[in-house]
Amino acid sequence: MPRFDIVSLGEPLVEFNQTRGDDPHAYRQGFGGDTSNMAIAAARLGARVAYVTRVGDDAFGKQFRALWSAEGVAHDGVATDPDAPTGIYFVTHGPTGHAFSYMRAGSAASRMAPATLPLDLIRAAGALHVSGISQAISTSACDAVFAAIGAARDAGARVFYDPNLRPRLWPRERARAIALATIGDSDWVLPSREDVEWIFGTGETDAVIAACRGAGARGIVYKRGAEGCVVDDGRTRETVAPHRVATVDATGAGDCFDGAFAARLAAGDDPFAAARYANAAAAIATTGYGAVDPLPRPHEVDALLRRAA
Repeated sequence: MPRFDIVSLGEPLVEFNQTRGDDPHAYRQGFGGDTSNMAIAAARLGARVAYVTRVGDDAFGKQFRALWSAEGVAHDGVATDPDAPTGIYFVTHGPTGHAFSYMRAGSAASRMAPATLPLDLIRAAGALHVSGISQAISTSACDAVFAAIGAARDAGARVFYDPNLRPRLWPRERARAIALATIGDSDWVLPSREDVEWIFGTGETDAVIAACRGAGARGIVYKRGAEGCVVDDGRTRETVAPHRVATVDATGAGDCFDGAFAARLAAGDDPFAAARYANAAAAIATTGYGAVDPLPRPHEVDALLRRAA
C-alpha cells in the first residue's frame, strides 16, 4: 500500500475576497491555489493526501500549515523559504463579475526546483496531481513539475494533469508546448473548455478528445462547467450531465472536480463512476463563496447524487 493516495504539487495562495457589504475596502481572508484546493477537496472526500510546495517564513505560510493540518493534508513535503513570501491574490466584484489581482512574483512557491523536491514522498503515493499554473510561475517550478512526474512514473504512480492555463502568466506558444508535453506524460488529463480552446483552438468535444489522444493522453475528462463533463478512457466515452444548483461562485470548482475524481479512483471506482461523483462535488462547490469553504463533504455529495437519481 502506498503511504498516500495522492500527492499534489503546486502553488498555494492566500485569498483576500472583497466583501459584498457597503465598504468597498473590506476584504475577507481565505485560501486558494488550484493544487492546494484539489488536495483539500480530496482529503475531505476520504483520500490520504500530501502536498508539496514552498511557503514563506511568514504569517500566511504558518496559516497554510494550520489549514492543511486541520484538513488532514500532510505537509511534510512543504518547505519553508526564509527569503521569499507566500503568494497572495485579491478578488474584486463588479458589474461584469469578479476579477483577480495577484501578488505572486518571486513567491516561495515559484522557487520550487527539481533539487528541492521531496522525491521519497512523491514515490510513496499512488497518484501525483500537477497543474499548468505550477508550470507557469517560473522556469524552475516547471522543471520541478516534470521531475515530479518522472519520479511518480518510475514508482508506478498515476499522473493527473489539469492544464489550468492562465494567459497572463506565460506566452501562448510556450504554454501550448508545455501543456502538450505534459498531456503526453499523464494518465489522466482534466482540461476545461478555456484550456482546450487555448491549446487546440476548439471546444468541440470530438475534436478535443481526438487532440488530447493525439498528444498522448491515456485518459481524458473534459470539464465543461455548467454542461457537465465527458469522460474517455480510450475504449468507452460517457457524457455526464450537469447538476442544477444555486451557483454563486465557481472559484475552485474545477479543482474540486480534480480532487473528487482522484479520490474516487483511489477508492476503487471506475473512471465513469468517479466522474459522476466529481461532477456532483464540483456543483456543490459553486454554491458558496471562496475556493475552500464550499468544498463538500461525502454526505453532501451523496445527498445530491440521491436527489438526481
